[in-house]
Amino acid sequence: MPIYEFKCQKCEGTFEFLSFRSGDDDNVICPACGSKQTEKLLSSFASVSSSRDLSSCSPSSGFS
Repeated sequence: MPIYEFKCQKCEGTFEFLSFRSGDDDNVICPACGSKQTEKLLSSFASVSSSRDLSSCSPSSGFS
């Protein structure tokens, strides 16, 4: 079950939504203000290689 991040266009708050089925995110309600005016955000993710050489990791993965 994917977790999506949303932003409320009314109160500007961000929150996560656990989707049980495809299409569940069509009627997402903001938990802070109850507005249905929400938009799905692009979320980033991190991946960690099993290799000990961290020099090939990208900056977005949290390693420097």
